[in-house]
Amino acid sequence: MGGVAVILRVMPESPEVNIEELKKALKQKLPSIQEIKEEPIGFGLKALKILAVVNDAGGETDAVEKALNEVAGVERAEIIEVTLT
Repeated sequence: MGGVAVILRVMPESPEVNIEELKKALKQKLPSIQEIKEEPIGFGLKALKILAVVNDAGGETDAVEKALNEVAGVERAEIIEVTLT
């Protein structure tokens, strides 16, 4: 089995969410995270663009999205791209 790179956009609940603490919580929840970048949205709100590498087994990408949506401070996490590694 191979791996796939999953790129997700994570939106915090509000601009008051501590981005650094959110990054730590996301990495704890999903150790396969390779990179996290901040993207300014507006009015002080920043989205996080996350790169994670997971197995290409069925349902793995959905499990990643679900796990990140369960982290405190996350409004929503959505997959925006999936590519082979």
